[in-house]
Amino acid sequence: MHHTDGPRPLVLAPEDVPLIEAVPLAERGLPESTYALLCRTAAEFPDTPALHLLGEGGRPWRDPVTWTYADLLGRVHQAANLLTSLGVRPGGVTGMMLPNSGQMYAALLGAQAVGIANPVNPALAEEHAARILARTGAEILLTTDESKDKAERIAEQVPGIRGVLVVGGDFDERAAQQPADRLLAQHRPGPDDICGYFHTGGTTGVPKIAPHTHAMEVYMAWALGCSGAYLGDAVVLGGLPLFHVNAVHVTGLGPFFHARTIVSLGPRGYRDKELMADFWRIVEHFRITAFSAVPTVYASLPPVPDDADLSSLRAGAVGAAPLPGRVRTGFEASAKVPMLEGYGLTEATCATSTTPAFAPRAGSVGLRLPYQQAKAVRVDADDRPVADCAPGETGVLVVAGAAVFPGYLGPDGPDPTGKVFDGWLNTGDLGRVDADGYLYLDGRAKDLIIRGGHNIDPRPVEEALLGHPEVTGAAVVGRPDPHAGEVPVAYVTVRTAPDGTRAATEEDVLAWGAAHAPEPAAAPKAVHILDELPVTAIGKPHKTALVADTVRRIVEGVLAAEGLGGTVEVVAEDGRPVAVLGGVEPTARVVAALDRYPFAHRMADQASDRAPD
Repeated sequence: MHHTDGPRPLVLAPEDVPLIEAVPLAERGLPESTYALLCRTAAEFPDTPALHLLGEGGRPWRDPVTWTYADLLGRVHQAANLLTSLGVRPGGVTGMMLPNSGQMYAALLGAQAVGIANPVNPALAEEHAARILARTGAEILLTTDESKDKAERIAEQVPGIRGVLVVGGDFDERAAQQPADRLLAQHRPGPDDICGYFHTGGTTGVPKIAPHTHAMEVYMAWALGCSGAYLGDAVVLGGLPLFHVNAVHVTGLGPFFHARTIVSLGPRGYRDKELMADFWRIVEHFRITAFSAVPTVYASLPPVPDDADLSSLRAGAVGAAPLPGRVRTGFEASAKVPMLEGYGLTEATCATSTTPAFAPRAGSVGLRLPYQQAKAVRVDADDRPVADCAPGETGVLVVAGAAVFPGYLGPDGPDPTGKVFDGWLNTGDLGRVDADGYLYLDGRAKDLIIRGGHNIDPRPVEEALLGHPEVTGAAVVGRPDPHAGEVPVAYVTVRTAPDGTRAATEEDVLAWGAAHAPEPAAAPKAVHILDELPVTAIGKPHKTALVADTVRRIVEGVLAAEGLGGTVEVVAEDGRPVAVLGGVEPTARVVAALDRYPFAHRMADQASDRAPD
């Protein structure tokens, strides 16, 4: 292929992984940093298109703005030099509340060249975004004209932020005045330097920040190539947001390392209704070979036009959430290519396993990548691994190797306590690993519903509900229960007629769940139909919001039974739901009724909660 590390190692079958690992990773000749990675590709392939930028500047998608690798490196130099002129030094943090754009790519890589990039979901609540930027020590905040007022309010809450710049405005104007042919800063980042801070977890509570080093990100860009995703004339479609690691690596640094072209779906990505209506025409026009998306995106793809030429397409990649069987079969039947599952997490850079195109295994989320290890273990009450499971035996998945982060960002830097044990990262996922290194997921450890000591995995229950002909989405969570601790309840979406009439009732779905649940204890005790299920910004099911909803419904029911009104807000404290009552003085009977449940409750004006037993 190209670059200095010889022929590209490929994982076509499980036996290829140990053969690749026979050469130490340190002898693979990987670049020192993400900046060095881009410099290497731009020097070798300056005229190759790096980015076709759709949805920018109002131009039709067939006539996109295109940046070559020489263009991209020039823009990265200008962004980095502007940040240097603003006082960003090695270790200095640039916060970014930006949608996808060419300048977002340039700003991200420019910030990594001279310091640390901290991309933040622009849709986060102001208070939560401020907590993230305060924890990371952000000095400069980049935003858009649309979000400028919000960004300035956030900056007022974060004393360390010295300036707010608008991408598409003063950032572009000032960057254009900087040299494009070199980096003005004297320092060059090394493999062990931190280059990125990525927020992970839910949208409430104390933010978790995963630091990434240059070595982690460069390794991931290289390792993703072992899947064969960037072979030959590969063209990758990018629609996930760049504040998330999948987009940064699978549709960013991975293609950049291998000198491939990315077609960016623009600021709204997969949420751009106009572009998505032309999805298959875009695949046809740009000769897209692969794209990565979450199950909700696949479920909403338009029908394939009869005359569309999809011969360039090799596969669709999927991860981040359980994949309904009918979504897979529908995609594979219409697109005529396989859907390949992968598995990874922000704390392990991006990907731990990918599915080899020629050696998939049913039910698996792929084969471990070279230089990474994975196993299932039994853990103690502190989540510390105490014994390895046998191959194929279910336990808590732990991973180790070149991609594992140094620990969540604490007040004094990365802290591995409670997450990384002797180099092994506790993923919090239940699963098993077969003798060849294929991973199989059995749900989130924290998503398990524990009913009277009986563990219920919500995924088979959700699959059973999705078998109902009118159910289009399903999420099952544990509702607090005074007797059993938790009982399963289901939140679903159903087909809706143009006049808004729903094709099924809650009673219909409840009866279906009782008849089709994998066991009687797993049958949902209640079903709630929603217009849409809550998801995170990248489409993962947001079950924390649903658990909070179950608590709210319980408290409102207790208040109503006593003829009381008032407000109920459910907040997360120490990872647990707390019901906050406002505008009502709870009677002793209300307090006694709520005390029976395994969640805390307090009045809105009380600083601390009433601890559950």
